[in-house]
Amino acid sequence: MPDRRLYLPMTPGQRIRIWAMGAMVFLVLLWLLRGVLLPFVAGMAVAYFLDPLAGRLERAGLSRVIATTVITLVFFALVGFGLFLLVPMIEHQVVTFVQRLPAYISTLQARLQPLIQELNHRLSAADVEQIRSSVGAYAGTAVGWVLGLVKGVLSGSIAVMSILSLLFIMPVVTFYLLRDWHRVVDTVDGWLPRHHAEVIRLELKEIDRTLAGFVRGQATVCITLATFYGLGLTLTGLDLGLMIGIVTGLGAFVPYVGMLIGLIASLGLAVAQGAELHLIGGVLVVFAIGNVLEGNFLTPKLVGDRVGLHPVWIIFSLLAGGALFGFVGILLAVPAASVIGVLARFGVENYMKSSLYTGGGPDGQP
Repeated sequence: MPDRRLYLPMTPGQRIRIWAMGAMVFLVLLWLLRGVLLPFVAGMAVAYFLDPLAGRLERAGLSRVIATTVITLVFFALVGFGLFLLVPMIEHQVVTFVQRLPAYISTLQARLQPLIQELNHRLSAADVEQIRSSVGAYAGTAVGWVLGLVKGVLSGSIAVMSILSLLFIMPVVTFYLLRDWHRVVDTVDGWLPRHHAEVIRLELKEIDRTLAGFVRGQATVCITLATFYGLGLTLTGLDLGLMIGIVTGLGAFVPYVGMLIGLIASLGLAVAQGAELHLIGGVLVVFAIGNVLEGNFLTPKLVGDRVGLHPVWIIFSLLAGGALFGFVGILLAVPAASVIGVLARFGVENYMKSSLYTGGGPDGQP
């Protein structure tokens, strides 16, 4: 049978143009299909998260199909059971918070009134009016930006793909990707350019190491912290303590940001509830213990120094992904940031070895 393959010699410029065109087509398709990609991207993320466990069960003697079936069923059963327990509790706290909201506003106004009066005595009417207008303008801008981001996230995911489709499609995608994970990896490996396959494999291993350290390790840290903060703030008697605690723990995915937002929200709510000393003290103790737990035990043990992603880079990638592609972009932000970070380090390393940096040959000699 004749060989149907074509061997077309290409110049380096032609290869670069082909790769650039491929990347552009990928980004355009991602933007066009962002409304229907959520269950597939989420299923891929879950499959990547569970792949090491499937490998352990396979090495223990189970077939890949049985190991995948068991892991998928147990994982989504635990998720469903957790939602079954948490949703009614969160709903009760939200209803209670809405009922007490007028009292919170009255309490805050009463506590801020002396400060407002003091400012009125010390500042002129023009200064007070300028401060009010500036605060109102900045607050309006911030609220508009946040609402725009939330609207973009929702319109790009939940508004187009219903929750039912997410619940039914994502487990199926997870099962098949987890079952065929090694086959997919081998297939992609067979597509690599032969002359650079070894270098690409090394960089892909570095990307996988970075993702494993951050996604798998940080996800475990977030779940642990969400459980701790949710229980701790609820036990202190803070209204919305469970919701704030869960959001604080999950927000630890972005270093430092989740903890600071949770602490500010908890203290503000504690002041609005009446500013009892035991309530404010309990909130501070919970966050102090959580910070020590995260910084000295969870993050060093589960994440360590394998990540190589700066917190500012993570925050920027999440915001950019959410603004461009909605919730799908948020899910893809950290993998994309990992890829860009590894490639940037690879480029800098080769630049430092090149004549462009040394001004001469590879050894730095003229």
